[in-house]
Amino acid sequence: MTGKKQTADPYHRARFPLIVVISGPSGVGKDAVVQRMKERGLSFHFVVTATDRPPRPEEVDGQDYFFYTTEQFERMIDEGELLEYACVYGQYKGIPQAQVREALRSGRDVVMRLDVQGAATVRQLIPEAITIFLTCESEEELAARLRERRTESKEALQHRLDTARQEMACIPEFGYVVVNPRCQLDAAVDDVEAIIRAEQCRAVPRRIRF
Repeated sequence: MTGKKQTADPYHRARFPLIVVISGPSGVGKDAVVQRMKERGLSFHFVVTATDRPPRPEEVDGQDYFFYTTEQFERMIDEGELLEYACVYGQYKGIPQAQVREALRSGRDVVMRLDVQGAATVRQLIPEAITIFLTCESEEELAARLRERRTESKEALQHRLDTARQEMACIPEFGYVVVNPRCQLDAAVDDVEAIIRAEQCRAVPRRIRF
């Protein structure tokens, strides 16, 4: 191997923490995928998203989301406390940046669930983030899942479906696509884990800077 300068010990490769973004349209199962990853005891830092929407009956503050009033959320925006934020369907969602920085400093991989708009913002801020677009089998299946939630009016449901059509056109902007079929959640989580393992084996590791 003459002519090549050896710059590092190949038997002791550097390990840099990753940022993994799980995104996709409303209703494809982003929360379910992240929850199953937690149940498997995977050693990631799972970012808790902040929002100003009211909690659903089964949701726990500080575990599923950080629930704030609109006034509190807007104060966080004004004071620069959020890595990214967006107003989606009339509700704020955002990522408190302090917890992301702390996790990276500790050497832990970071997993965050984001809507497609939020993923685009993170991709601009952190180009080395791993971006995974989560989807389901068909638009008909997506509509069925949204109806089963019983959280939207007929008009709001149609708006979410119209938005999902636009978001599906963003797939080429992502690094990976994972299908989350009905009743096959573990298969989708297996795919996400396989992506992360493959990224951890890159010859030239990603190095997050922000």
